[in-house]
Amino acid sequence: MPRTRTVARATEQDAELARRIGLRIREARQRAGLTQQQLAATRYTKAYISALETGIARPSMVALNFLAERLGLPASHFLGEQNPVWGRLEVDMRLASGDWEAAIDGYTTLLEQPLDDQARAEALRGLAEGYCRLDRGRDAVGPAAEAARLFEAMHREPDAALARYWFGYGLYLSDNEVEARNVIAALLERVRGGLRVEPDFEMRLLMALSAIESRVGEHARSLGYLEAARGYADQLDARARATFLFGLAISYRETGDVEAAIRTGLQALSLYRAAGAVAEVASIENDLALAYLASGNLARAAELVADAHRQAVQMADDRFLSAVLETEARVALAGGKRDEARELAGRSAQLAHATGNRLAELAATLTDARAVRQAGSAPEAEERYAQAAALARDGASPARIREVLREWADLRAAAGDHRGAYELTSEALSVN
Repeated sequence: MPRTRTVARATEQDAELARRIGLRIREARQRAGLTQQQLAATRYTKAYISALETGIARPSMVALNFLAERLGLPASHFLGEQNPVWGRLEVDMRLASGDWEAAIDGYTTLLEQPLDDQARAEALRGLAEGYCRLDRGRDAVGPAAEAARLFEAMHREPDAALARYWFGYGLYLSDNEVEARNVIAALLERVRGGLRVEPDFEMRLLMALSAIESRVGEHARSLGYLEAARGYADQLDARARATFLFGLAISYRETGDVEAAIRTGLQALSLYRAAGAVAEVASIENDLALAYLASGNLARAAELVADAHRQAVQMADDRFLSAVLETEARVALAGGKRDEARELAGRSAQLAHATGNRLAELAATLTDARAVRQAGSAPEAEERYAQAAALARDGASPARIREVLREWADLRAAAGDHRGAYELTSEALSVN
C-alpha cells in the first residue's frame, strides 16, 4: 500500500555523534582485519558500512549490536558515554522523521517498562507502524492488533482505527490480501458513517484499497478507488499529493494506459524531488522506467532505472534494489542483451529471496525464463517457467498466476507438447 517514506534529517548533535560512532567502527574493523564487505556480511551492504564509517548514516541499535558482535566488542564501545536512554517523545520524533529502525528500537525498549494501557497502546501502534514502514508486515500484525484491542477497551475509537489501519497494512505485507481488504473496507465504511480520525484518513483508506486490488490483479477496481480519492488530492501538501499521484501512475500503467502513467508519474516525480524525498524519488523512477519501457523508449527507461539503482545502493535498501535489478533486466532483454538480462535477473532473484521480496523474486525468475526462451533453449526455458509457476502459485495474484501459466503453455505448444500446453491453459482458466 502506498505510503510516504522519508529520510531522517539529523541535528548537528546527531551528526557529531554519528561521526564519532563511525570513527570507532572503522578503527575496530581495521584492527579486526576485515573489509567493509566482510563486516557487512550478508545482512548489510558495503555502501551502508561506508556510510556509517563516514558519519553519513547513524546506525540503529539493531545494526550496532550486529556490528559489535561481528567485531567482538560490546555496543557500548561505539557509543562511549552517549548510550541512549529512550523517552517517549524522542521515539515518536524518530518515527515522524522516518528513522524507522531507531523508532522500532525505542518502542521495543519502552514496551519492556511498566506502562499504563494508554501508553502501551500508543507504543504498540508506533511499533506496528515502524515495522510496516520497513515492509516487515508479519512483525507488525501482533502489535497492531493488541493496540487496537487496548484502544477499543478505552473507547478511543479514532486511535483504534489508526491501529487497525496498520493491522491491515501488516496483513497486506504478509500477502494476506483478502483479510487486508476486509479490514480496510470495514474502516472505510465506519469513516463514511461518521467516524472522524485524521483529515486525510479516508483518502489513505481509498489508496490502500487501490493497492490491494492492484496486488490481486483487479486493476480496473484499483483505478476506481484512486479516481474516488482524486477529490481529496487538492487538499494535500506536496508530498502527500505526490504519493497519491504515484499510486495513480502505477494503476494507469497496470491498466495499459502508458501515456497517462508517464504523465502522472512525472508530476509525482517533480513533487517528490522538490520535497527532497529521496526514497520516493527512487521508487517512482523505477516505476517510470517500466512505463517508458512499455512505450518503447528504452533509452529513457535505462536512464531512470540507473538513477533508481544508485539511490537503492546509497540507501542500503537491498529489498528495493532487488526490484530495481529486475527492471534493469527487463530493459536489457528488450534491448536484445540476453546475457546481461540473465545476469541481472539472477542477481535480482538472489537478493529478493534473501530479503523476502517475493514479488521481485517471481518477476526476476519470469524475466530469466523469457531470456532463455528467446535464446532458443526450450528445455532450460521449461525449467525456468516451472520455477516461476511454483513461485506464482505460492501467493501471487490470480492475474499473475494466469500470466505465467499462459506463457509456459505457449512455450510447450511451440515445442509440440500440445497436451502439456492444454493442461497449463486449463489450469490458467481455473484460477480466480
